[in-house]
Amino acid sequence: MAAQNDLPDIELDAKGLYREDVFTDRRAGSIRRLTPVTLDGSTDASRPVLFSGQTQLLTPAGVLPLGFEIEAKTLEEALQKFPDGVKVALEQAIDEARELRREAASRIVVPDAGAVPGPAAGPGGGKIKFP
Repeated sequence: MAAQNDLPDIELDAKGLYREDVFTDRRAGSIRRLTPVTLDGSTDASRPVLFSGQTQLLTPAGVLPLGFEIEAKTLEEALQKFPDGVKVALEQAIDEARELRREAASRIVVPDAGAVPGPAAGPGGGKIKFP
């Protein structure tokens, strides 16, 4: 069991607070709006409002969650940019899957061409060389 002193101190950044609103059509996805606020909860006009989109796509391997930032100033603009955000996030997910597949394939150890495995390999099959 961890001692009380081993626990990290977790504090919220009072100057980086946001109010979160989620908008969804309950079909295609959702848009999250983060509105900056001050300590008293009022809107902080000195910082920009942030938007992000979320959706899920059904694939043969199962459900693929997609999350992405949306560069927009209003909810209406975020709604218009949502489809393009999904396309970009999907392309990135496909690229990441290809890279993971490439990395997995490069980990496969391939024996030397023409090498005969086992005791029948004869001289020169190992790393130890005799004069």
